[in-house]
Amino acid sequence: MNFKKVGVIGGGTMGQGISEMLAKKGIEVLLVEKTQDKLNHAWDMIETSLDKQMEKWALTHAEKKLILSKIAKVTHFADLSSCELVIETISEDPEAKKEVFAQLDQVCPSNVILASNTSTLSLTELASSTMYPERVIGMHFIYPVSKIDLVEIIRGLRTSDQTFEVTKNFIEQTVNKRGIMVYESPGFVTSRIICLLINEALHVLEEGVASAEDIDDSMRIGYQFQYGPLEMADRFGLDSVNAALERMFREYGELKYRPAIILKKMVRAGSLGVKTGEGFFKYDKDGDRI
Repeated sequence: MNFKKVGVIGGGTMGQGISEMLAKKGIEVLLVEKTQDKLNHAWDMIETSLDKQMEKWALTHAEKKLILSKIAKVTHFADLSSCELVIETISEDPEAKKEVFAQLDQVCPSNVILASNTSTLSLTELASSTMYPERVIGMHFIYPVSKIDLVEIIRGLRTSDQTFEVTKNFIEQTVNKRGIMVYESPGFVTSRIICLLINEALHVLEEGVASAEDIDDSMRIGYQFQYGPLEMADRFGLDSVNAALERMFREYGELKYRPAIILKKMVRAGSLGVKTGEGFFKYDKDGDRI
């Protein structure tokens, strides 16, 4: 199947990254947000990302204009009826996601694949809010979308073989990323493992074993991570990491998934990482560490 138009619901960090990546592939993107202000902010962040690439001579001004021309700002789900695929990227709230899928079910023809970028939630549960659960699938891109050539393709209980094959083909042939098949399980593969690494780093910080900067340097330099676990948490959003750990703790009932106290404190204080400008480290408006 040749995908020419894809809807992306949610203009947060992941929605921005996915929209930019698809537009670079020549795909027309309909980016959806609740308000025009949020849409404009998402657009500005995509433009900032492209400007940074221009500064590094990785992109020309003409290429930037072409990429932006592929992204249309949309506030109504009805506009998504012409898409061949819709990817939902809103926050990890199961009820909010189910509401989105229920609305999509009403406006998108039955042959349109409905995908979620969820990192922990049940695709079976999300699909239960639709009339055609066989077309619902997980498409978990990993931050930063442009640099990580891996996508988890998650099958819900009723996801059809055809939906999986078409999605895998889209990921590997159109997007040129490696797609791995994951059977539904809380946290899937990547979130389940990386959240445990982050949680252990938080315990090490709590115990005063080392500073936040030294903990991150030990993994970034010592094990060639792009980011250390604490900066990684900042970039994922500390609220998102906390929610993922809480969900896995509930589902598995194992203490290793219980969020560290310092993480809960940071979330309560509203220090959520890059999105608020401060987490374990400080960031400027462009998301660069200060």
